[in-house]
Amino acid sequence: MELKPLEALKLWHDVELDLVRDNRPDLSLRQIVILLTVYLEPPPHTVRGLAKKLEISKPAITRALDTMGRLDLLKRKRDESDKRNVLIQRTVTGSVYLTDLADSVINRAREIGPNDPVRSKTSETADTPS
Repeated sequence: MELKPLEALKLWHDVELDLVRDNRPDLSLRQIVILLTVYLEPPPHTVRGLAKKLEISKPAITRALDTMGRLDLLKRKRDESDKRNVLIQRTVTGSVYLTDLADSVINRAREIGPNDPVRSKTSETADTPS
């Protein structure tokens, strides 16, 4: 399925709305990107490595990890081979959160069909949001 700009924004909106309505943890975009990076890319993950990859300061990564650690979405563990490094690890709670998020994306994407009001609107107007 190819989405037009308004359809893509509607999909993003609807997925985020699902997150808000389902009483899931209220993560910032930065936190979601960090969480997705840890789950989608092979380990090991460190504060330093995430900061470099995402072009975010180490303190910003640390603050995000503090929040996600309290929510049990990720955990930190000192690297036994190099005590200077802190490894970022996945958790079951984080896996469930992202599985639910993926399911929401899939379900909301399926709803975008020829009868979707946004799809109808995009065929009548420009492909960019006003």
